[in-house]
Amino acid sequence: MSALSRPSRWGLRSIALIYLAALLIVPVAMIFYRTFEHGLSQPIDAITSSDGLHAFWLTIVCVGIAVPLNTIFGVVTAMVLVRQQFRGKALLNAAIDLPFAISPVVIGLALFLVYAPRNSWFGGWFMDQGIQIIFSVPGVILATNFVSLPFFVREVMPVLQEIGTDQEEAAKTLGASPWQTFWKVTLPAIRWGVTYGVVLATARALGEFGAVSIVAGNISGKTQTLPLFVKTQFDNIDLAGAYAAAIVLAILAMAVLFSMSYLQRRSARSADAEGDEALPGPGVFVPQPIEKEA
Repeated sequence: MSALSRPSRWGLRSIALIYLAALLIVPVAMIFYRTFEHGLSQPIDAITSSDGLHAFWLTIVCVGIAVPLNTIFGVVTAMVLVRQQFRGKALLNAAIDLPFAISPVVIGLALFLVYAPRNSWFGGWFMDQGIQIIFSVPGVILATNFVSLPFFVREVMPVLQEIGTDQEEAAKTLGASPWQTFWKVTLPAIRWGVTYGVVLATARALGEFGAVSIVAGNISGKTQTLPLFVKTQFDNIDLAGAYAAAIVLAILAMAVLFSMSYLQRRSARSADAEGDEALPGPGVFVPQPIEKEA
């Protein structure tokens, strides 16, 4: 294929930049402009209100619980899918991608049907134990876990497939237990995949709206997360509060983006220092092929 001419290259770059600007840069810039159009007092008052602070801290708490849980179960799930062969493996692999395939609202409705206080599979039993799932913080965390788990698993699986099993088998030959093999061999080898997964899961958890809106009930001061707070303020025609909360979410998202870029550079430098190829960068969560059982 012949090289593109200089005008063609500039044309393609311009089209890409204009497209990105129309979809991302201009809308985000307009949010910043509208937020501070009439000064700082209104947005600051909205964010520092009792409901605003509660929504912010509830979002941080949900992320702080959901992401570590997904880190533990995500590594276990990825290792099971990559390292083991068993009946139903393809089905489990497909189930991991459910949050990619169906609407978050449908996920929230499914969780409601399973954990609702009445007329559900498990909700009545939990209520008998004094634990309310739906319309409470546990439901918010559960929905956040569900929608963000695939982002972690799909980051770790390609790294596990790339490193293979040679080092693990060598450790076992030298007498290492499975637990020692994991901590001393496997985990250091997949550390960048785990880190990328944490970053992506954090970004997804911060902005989750659809599933959380169903299971949380959007109760101000109780189950209202920051994305739900934005919608409530917008519905109440409090545009300053909605824009201010959106700015907070945008800042958190940009922090995640910068962390991702920094970690990618660290991964490349670490790979160069070790004389190895760089591990897959962030965003590698495309479903991987699973070998069928014999």
